Amino acid sequence: MNILFLAAEAEPFIKVGGLADVAGSLPPAIQQVASNDHIDIRVVIPFHGALQRQSLPMHFVTQVQVKHYPQYVEAEIYQLEHTGVPTYLIGGTLLSPNAPVYTSDSSLDGIKYTYFSMAALELCKELNWKPDLVHANDWHTAPALYALKVFKEPFFSQTGKLITIHNLPYLGHGAADALGEFGLPPAVNSQLPVWAQQLPLPVGLYAADKIVAVSPTYAKEILTADFGAGLDGYLATRQEDLCGILNGIDYSLWNPKTDQIIKYPYDQDHLTNKINNKTKILQDFNLSIEPDTILIGMITRMDYQKGVDLAIQALQSIHDQPWQAIILGTGNPVLEQTAFQLHLQFPQRVRSVLRFDPGLSRQIYAAADLLLIPSRYEPCGLTQMIAMKYGTIPLGRATGGLKDTIIDNQDPSTWCGFLFDKPTPEDLAQTLLRAIEAYRNSNLWQKMQLNAMNQDFSWKRSAAKYFHLYQEIYDRYHDQAE
Repeated sequence: MNILFLAAEAEPFIKVGGLADVAGSLPPAIQQVASNDHIDIRVVIPFHGALQRQSLPMHFVTQVQVKHYPQYVEAEIYQLEHTGVPTYLIGGTLLSPNAPVYTSDSSLDGIKYTYFSMAALELCKELNWKPDLVHANDWHTAPALYALKVFKEPFFSQTGKLITIHNLPYLGHGAADALGEFGLPPAVNSQLPVWAQQLPLPVGLYAADKIVAVSPTYAKEILTADFGAGLDGYLATRQEDLCGILNGIDYSLWNPKTDQIIKYPYDQDHLTNKINNKTKILQDFNLSIEPDTILIGMITRMDYQKGVDLAIQALQSIHDQPWQAIILGTGNPVLEQTAFQLHLQFPQRVRSVLRFDPGLSRQIYAAADLLLIPSRYEPCGLTQMIAMKYGTIPLGRATGGLKDTIIDNQDPSTWCGFLFDKPTPEDLAQTLLRAIEAYRNSNLWQKMQLNAMNQDFSWKRSAAKYFHLYQEIYDRYHDQAE
């Protein structure tokens, strides 16, 4: 079974968000669960400027021609060496070396990613490697699926189409003209709303044989007006083809016992070192060392989706309670300013660090008692899974993957986190008070930590579900052919 796996970013080569973790970890995990079946899975990502500035071990593979009406443009293909899963980079004239992975200009991103999607299909033809399935991720690679449906090339006659939705509201607005430039017409005969018929993600959904949302709860939520980004009606017509598969994390990368960044490694049997990490970070930030005071961490993109404003208002409202907080993140300037104002308001207990800092994020996971994840919506979320491995109790909103992974049942044998229902500062504040109260009971808290650390969010289970889906789509196309 030949699988073409397309993504805008992939660890360990280039990372902006959680998609990179998935694209870096899922293909090798699928390869592993399919060890008894021959599976050839190949990852293709754009040759971003940030990659071009690295000295990556790679070799030139070929050039392909991509139709960009009324002419053709070239794309250059390189293969990275010494990777467990074959990984290709697509570069060329429409991939500016100065452009970031994602820009604020969606029309430019539209051209870049449609070009990339089309070039990935041309690569398969050039290699004479027929994919049995193209697995696209989000709007950036969705044009590849739509091209397969529109052009119906004999080379791809037995190629199935799967798309994973990592964040539905990012539909590719502003990229409609780009689709037209590469010969992709509006999907006028589809059941898509008219406004969506020439946007990358909707036409990719229309073309896909199967649609995966990144958690079971998110798969249900996107069928509602609140979460469906205007496509809930269309997705309701595709319910038979829609499912939710929870993302996972790679425990070889996220493990407090082997983490090289944290000062004091630890596991379930050595939680004293977690306390030592807490002491160290409090010292580093010149905060008082108060063992009986809960340390709240927040590692986030500064975005209203992430509920940063809810967190700050909730913390302000419980200022009379014993807590300390370290907030790490960057993004929306207004929210950055609000986080810094909290720092100024409570200089004895709050530190706001407004930057992207992977090393510090690991130190916060290792040091904090509680991790705050007050997202208004969260398709899956990896941060709560990482926190639990590090014995840091997550507090999140009961939405998407947070609801699927955080157990808040007050049963000491399984309890490992806190959930709140309404996206309001008041509901969050009440749940923070519950967490502070639970923290006062050190025996209970340690039991919750052990429950959290014993959760298994490795990719094995999810990869098996993806492989089963691959097999289902494969059988559909090959049964038809027979």
